[in-house]
Amino acid sequence: MDSLLLIYPPMAKNCEPPAGIAGLAGFLRGNGVGCTTLDANRQGLHYLLGLDFDKTDTWSTRAGKNLGANVIGLQHWHFYTNFDRYKRAVADVNRVLAGVGEAHGLELSLANYQDQSSPVQSDDLLRAARHYQENLFYPFFKESIRPVIDKEQPCCIGISIAYLSQAIATFALIGFIRATFPGVKIVLGGGLITSWLRSPLWKNPFAGLVDDCIAGPGEQPLLDILAGGKKTGKPVLPEYDCTDYLAPGFILPYAASSGCYWNKCLFCPETAEENPYLPLPPEQVPADLQVLLARHRPVLIHLLDNAVSPALMKALVENPPGVPWYGFARVSPLLADEGFCRNLRRSGCVMLKLGLESGDQQVLDRMHKGIELEMVAQVLRALKSAGILTYVYLLFGTPSEDEASAARTMEFTIRHHDEIGFLNLAVFNLPLYGPEASALALNEFYGGDLSLYTDFSHPKGWSRRKIRAFLSKEFKRHPAIAPIIHRDPPFFTSNHAPLFHPSFFSRS
Repeated sequence: MDSLLLIYPPMAKNCEPPAGIAGLAGFLRGNGVGCTTLDANRQGLHYLLGLDFDKTDTWSTRAGKNLGANVIGLQHWHFYTNFDRYKRAVADVNRVLAGVGEAHGLELSLANYQDQSSPVQSDDLLRAARHYQENLFYPFFKESIRPVIDKEQPCCIGISIAYLSQAIATFALIGFIRATFPGVKIVLGGGLITSWLRSPLWKNPFAGLVDDCIAGPGEQPLLDILAGGKKTGKPVLPEYDCTDYLAPGFILPYAASSGCYWNKCLFCPETAEENPYLPLPPEQVPADLQVLLARHRPVLIHLLDNAVSPALMKALVENPPGVPWYGFARVSPLLADEGFCRNLRRSGCVMLKLGLESGDQQVLDRMHKGIELEMVAQVLRALKSAGILTYVYLLFGTPSEDEASAARTMEFTIRHHDEIGFLNLAVFNLPLYGPEASALALNEFYGGDLSLYTDFSHPKGWSRRKIRAFLSKEFKRHPAIAPIIHRDPPFFTSNHAPLFHPSFFSRS
């Protein structure tokens, strides 16, 4: 059977292994396909940090001088026991990246890569492929990726793209592979590709450059490509091949489901793309985790589910993994039960991410969130009492919100500031192909044939400009809210936030 090389491209956050290619690797190897993984995002970051830049101001000089110590420090617990030291180290590492980017006319950070082209314009992506030698990563492709391809001689290379920040580098890499290894088949998958393929206007502008694009889980489609469609694969655990990330130990990403069990929220990509909910049996998850824990000895488990189901929470309470864990959850009656939350904490839960979106009940109802603010308050209190951190997501500017609604969200946040660990504040982008878009006056702000979102004329005059002014001048400055904003880990945000749970402090 033919062999495969799976690549996760730069640039995205670099604190845990990419779950997508780990899942594919485990499945394919377990079903008889030779498979090698390459986390080019992880290696690409180290390549960038080794490049020269010409900024000589005091901060940049200090950041360059302390780079090695800061990278090592972010891989050890003692940096996480002092938040100011942690923030300074992250800011200094990012300063080096920003300096490298400026020297090459790019915007670089620990979470982003942006040049003068658009990742949602197919012409720009095709241009990146044609002119791959102009990309900042071109020497990295030659020095680090070519030797792997030479050694493994794969018949097929699969590239998993999760974020727009990876798109430009990915297509430069595709151009390099096409020029250097013209006989190799190239297959694209991942979250971003899935969203593009499920657009009703998708016309595949990459035909001739890319051989196949896969929407959704790629395990069986890849097996069909490599085995000629002759074999139905059996489920196999993911296999993680790298452990060296910007985290104080191995963080294990694990998905117990795809899709969302609620799947009713207005404007949610899961709803717009009609992604089915496909859960593993709850009793299987603790058993899977025990096998993975024995292999990798992680310091933290990251449950990747769009929402950890109540059934899975109960399974983890009954069979605790023995390692701290965190993930996304819906506000539910189960989490309003203080006794259950205490049991959840004993199972290892250190943080839950909660998609509240608004502190105005009418806005929540019109978004079909299916939650009541009274229950949200009970959940926040119960989790706080149990010692579980909360990372609360708020969304401003939906069509049903106005300035008065946003003020009520601010009032709700103030009332519960002691129970909110972290905040994520976002300005609403309208899904371009959702049914709601037809009822609104649309205004492009990305301007590309691969755009997934659009701006719109807000029916209540609650414009993006007004929202940003409200957030910067009122919301973030309130004395009850400002401390929550300031303790959010820069760049790594929710990926590093659980590492600041007090239970970890003794590890230093």
